[in-house]
Amino acid sequence: MSDSPFLSVVIPSYNEMANLRKGVLDKIEHFLVREGYSYEVIIVDDGSNDGSREFVEEFIKENNNNFQLLKNHHLGKAGAVTAGMLKARGKYKLFTDMDQATPIEEIKKLLPFVEKEYDVVIGSRSNQRKGSPFIRQFISRSAVLVRKVLVGLYDISDTQCGFKVFKSEAAEVLFEKMNKFHSGFKEISGSAVTAGFDVELLYLATKMGYRIKEVPVEWLYVETRRVNPITDSISGVLDFARIGLNRVTRKYNV
Repeated sequence: MSDSPFLSVVIPSYNEMANLRKGVLDKIEHFLVREGYSYEVIIVDDGSNDGSREFVEEFIKENNNNFQLLKNHHLGKAGAVTAGMLKARGKYKLFTDMDQATPIEEIKKLLPFVEKEYDVVIGSRSNQRKGSPFIRQFISRSAVLVRKVLVGLYDISDTQCGFKVFKSEAAEVLFEKMNKFHSGFKEISGSAVTAGFDVELLYLATKMGYRIKEVPVEWLYVETRRVNPITDSISGVLDFARIGLNRVTRKYNV
């Protein structure tokens, strides 16, 4: 479509008042305006109950028509990202986190690749994981080994960085398939960090022949109460096992 923006930025938001009060939306807006992109920012509220939905509504009302709020039931990050990416109209579609652990400026490192021969370009954090506690680094490295054994994706070192950009056509196909495969995602209670979402998405992308490029990006560990290293690690292993089983039983055949 001729009125489609150059870049869509999709940001899932669940009880994000702490980050919103830091001015992350202003920072994102200032960067996009400064770069001169035609853009849209879609903030997908995932059933927040801490006032962050109202905060975003007020920001949009007072500041920028290029920002929009998509109100979801509480489906978890996977459901929120999927809803936002399916609504996005940009030539290129990025999803990123509200905490901006990978700053929006890093898109400049990814765009040259997605503008050329790649369909999916993903941010990759350094092995040092700057600022991250040792236990988190150990668990992350262990998860990579488990993922490679159960799922594959041997050529990708960091599937979990929440900074990924897609050509529009690839995003439409991949996220529609994800949405159908999960029957639109189910409503949940509490917070949920689903390691399987990114792995499943990238597995589908490789299976369908999309070209994927991994690009190092700046990343700074941001403390969050939503992450529990033990329970999230167990959940991640179960996710990888589920994906591995689906892979073996050919449920991902396209």
